[in-house]
Amino acid sequence: MSWHAHITRLLHLSCFLLSCSVVFCQLSKDQDITLITLSKLLNNTASPWDATKEPNPCSWIGVRCSPDNTRVTHLFLSGFGLSSSDFISVICKIESLQWLDFSNNRLSSIPDEFINVCGQISELQTLSFSHNSLVGPLPTFHGFEGLETLDLSFNSMSGNISLQLDGFRSLKSLNLSSNKFNGHVPINLGKSMMLEELQLSVNSFQGSIPSEIVSYQNLHRIDLSANQLSGSIPDVLGNLTFLEVLVLSSNKLSGEIPTSLSNIQTLQHFAANENNFYGGVPCGLTRFLTYLDLSYNRLAGLIPPDFLSQPNVQTLDLSYNMLEGSIPANVSRNLVILKLGSNRMNGSIPVSFEALTNLTHLELENNSLTGVIPPQLSSCESLVVLNLAQNNLIGAIPAELAGLHSLEVMKLQLNKLSGEIPKQIPPRLSTLNISWNLLTGSIPSSITGLGNLDYLNLQGNKLSGSIPGRMPSLVELQLGQNQLSGTIPMMPMRLQTVLNLSSNLFEGPIPSDLSQLMGLKVLDLSNNKFSGEIPVLFTQMATLTELILSNNQLSGVIPVFPPRVSIKVTGNVGLVDTTEKLARKKGRVIGVSFILGAGASFLIFFLFFFLLLLGKPKRN
Repeated sequence: MSWHAHITRLLHLSCFLLSCSVVFCQLSKDQDITLITLSKLLNNTASPWDATKEPNPCSWIGVRCSPDNTRVTHLFLSGFGLSSSDFISVICKIESLQWLDFSNNRLSSIPDEFINVCGQISELQTLSFSHNSLVGPLPTFHGFEGLETLDLSFNSMSGNISLQLDGFRSLKSLNLSSNKFNGHVPINLGKSMMLEELQLSVNSFQGSIPSEIVSYQNLHRIDLSANQLSGSIPDVLGNLTFLEVLVLSSNKLSGEIPTSLSNIQTLQHFAANENNFYGGVPCGLTRFLTYLDLSYNRLAGLIPPDFLSQPNVQTLDLSYNMLEGSIPANVSRNLVILKLGSNRMNGSIPVSFEALTNLTHLELENNSLTGVIPPQLSSCESLVVLNLAQNNLIGAIPAELAGLHSLEVMKLQLNKLSGEIPKQIPPRLSTLNISWNLLTGSIPSSITGLGNLDYLNLQGNKLSGSIPGRMPSLVELQLGQNQLSGTIPMMPMRLQTVLNLSSNLFEGPIPSDLSQLMGLKVLDLSNNKFSGEIPVLFTQMATLTELILSNNQLSGVIPVFPPRVSIKVTGNVGLVDTTEKLARKKGRVIGVSFILGAGASFLIFFLFFFLLLLGKPKRN
């Protein structure tokens, strides 16, 4: 190209851009009229479109035009409060549409006119009706030759799906989740077989997973969770060489987990929890996975030695199965979540866990683990949840755990831990449960400095001494079945569920300031040595449903509580129940009234009879 021609071309381009800046490269007259007509039709909705304030539709919220502003390409009508479909015939006149979003409205149907007219828009690639009120069967889609994404999720559509979707020629993503569809999983999902995403979760699909699904070789994501599917996982799913996500959770599937899944090098996320799978855990299953959830099944046997050591695996949940043996000591440093709770695991907690600096959740509860809690767990500096409850762990609680500055939940209950509670406690704890162990000594005063602590359960130990000062954020406090004594401190106003101080050595009057716990539901002070009267102010506790004062040394009159409150006061010899006293008094009054009434009736009858005799005429 000559220098002169190059300059000429630049001048023409400059003129074009200048003209666009003058006239704003406006829409064609037809599309401009269509958008203005549409704004009037949507005038009674939450639509922000106003042609009088902004005459250029390309500047309206939810409208996107081509770079030169001559064609409308995207319409985002999400959250416009649409309930009528009258406007749809107008929208279908915009032949340049590529993206059409009706989500988060109140539409109840997709009219035939929309299918017939909008189906002719060859450039339309994405169509969404998600989060509406669509009912009835799935319509049969004609046309829509360029449509790649169809989202009808979160509606109330129902019925079987057979050939309604088979006419698509470019469909790559189909989302029908959270509806009421039933019948078999559809297998006719577009003639081009280009489908990449299939999301059918939270419906009522039945039968088995069809092996024909592998005909869609481009599938990246399959989500069939929360249906009523039965049978086993087809072994041929291992042939989907591009599959990245497979979710089969919350069904009625059974059989063994096929080993063929471990051969899919692209598979990163596999969830098949809440089913009836049995057999062993396949070796090599975690070779490429980053996420695996097989919880709530009937898997048995040993965990393969290399199962936790694969470099990609980050989340692993095998809880609520019947797995046995010890926890593999060879673990990947990349583990973030490890859940093995509610199995039949034994042996000790591997010391090698100290290398897991990225670990946030370690949940090994309800097994048969033995030995001590490794102090090396303090190296798991990212730990948020530590659950070792209901095992056979012994020894002291390692003081080193106080260094876990991210820890929010620590559950060590139902073990055989001994010694004292460490004086220093992880500072960010919201839940601390070390109940039902063999702990001795006093409750450390440092516990009052835990500003996030909502739930504290220390019951069922051998703790002595007094309750430390106020713990302002507590919602529930369980200190029953210890050897605590002394003065009960002012309790936090946030206590809402339970305050349990039962089976301790508390004595003296019950503190009346406990009545200020206006959100409390259960107050248990039983099996102590409290004396004096029950505070009358307890009757004004707005949410109290259960008051347990059994086996103390209380005396005086039991206050009258609202009917919603269940009161247990047995074992307090000096207490007097006013309701029983009133009942007895009422009984005596009724008895006296009955006797007096009967006597009066007899006297009246006698006088009547006497007068009758006097009035009788004498015989000569």
